[in-house]
Amino acid sequence: MSTSTPEPPEGGGIAGAGARDRLRRSADKIFSGTAIGCGILIFVILAGVAAFLLYEGWPAFTASSEEIPGGDGLWNYIYPLIFGTLLAAVIAIIIAVPLAIAVSLFINFYAPRRLADALGYVVDLLAAVPSIVFGLWGIAVLGPAAVPLLEWLQERLGFIPFFEGPASTTGRTMLVVGFVLAVMILPIISALMREVFSQTPRQHREAALALGATRWEMIRMTVLPFGRSAMVGGTMLGLGRALGETMAVAIILSVSGDVTWNLISSANPSTIAANIALAFPESSGLAVNVLIASGLALFAITLVVNMAARAVIQRTEARSR
Repeated sequence: MSTSTPEPPEGGGIAGAGARDRLRRSADKIFSGTAIGCGILIFVILAGVAAFLLYEGWPAFTASSEEIPGGDGLWNYIYPLIFGTLLAAVIAIIIAVPLAIAVSLFINFYAPRRLADALGYVVDLLAAVPSIVFGLWGIAVLGPAAVPLLEWLQERLGFIPFFEGPASTTGRTMLVVGFVLAVMILPIISALMREVFSQTPRQHREAALALGATRWEMIRMTVLPFGRSAMVGGTMLGLGRALGETMAVAIILSVSGDVTWNLISSANPSTIAANIALAFPESSGLAVNVLIASGLALFAITLVVNMAARAVIQRTEARSR
């Protein structure tokens, strides 16, 4: 006795394929709409933050100079804060970027695999340390330990405005703040560089080595050009992080309010974020509007930095094509 299996109706395979295509198109439309909606939402949130800062800070822009804390006008109040914010961030970038490049190259191309995995984990773990812990470390450990270095810089390089002194006896200086910020942004910069360096085409690296290049020559000719956009992007990402740091700077820095290039003395300008954190709890009325106006300045600086980073990355990618 033979049994026969029923055959699918004619055209059933085509109908099933058509249903799958319609389902796929529907999923694509949903995903595309969701992505566009998220992009618009981010833009709306950004515009809302800017509108809030402008609305709340506007009374400070229209107030007379005598009403502004310090009595010298809004610009004279904000300018030292902008100067201190940029100075601390630039010091951090100068220290952190070469260190991040060296760490990334060592992990990817020099260290044994087990050591590289462990070192990469430790570097990434730095990003999870709260900023207040870095501040306590800076004021209790790094600051006192840096005093001999500050005195040496004054003795040997005191003719340079950055190190003219007098050297701080506590280590609560802009230079120490820059070191602490560099350690804080190191994992952010290093993670991006490490990931992109590891994606350098294997054929390019092997071809350079096959032509007789040393390991450093191979890195210089293939890895660094390939990761140029990552180096720029990581630098700007770290710069944005350093610009907005609050607690570590507020804990460490000895603030005088002066605009000075001296990095080793106790007379230092504050940063916008640290000044807001320290002054906001005791402020009221127009003083709050002044602090919000300074926050608007920090918002504008961060926005300009990110836009500049995006433009540089796009130009770098266009040249590499």
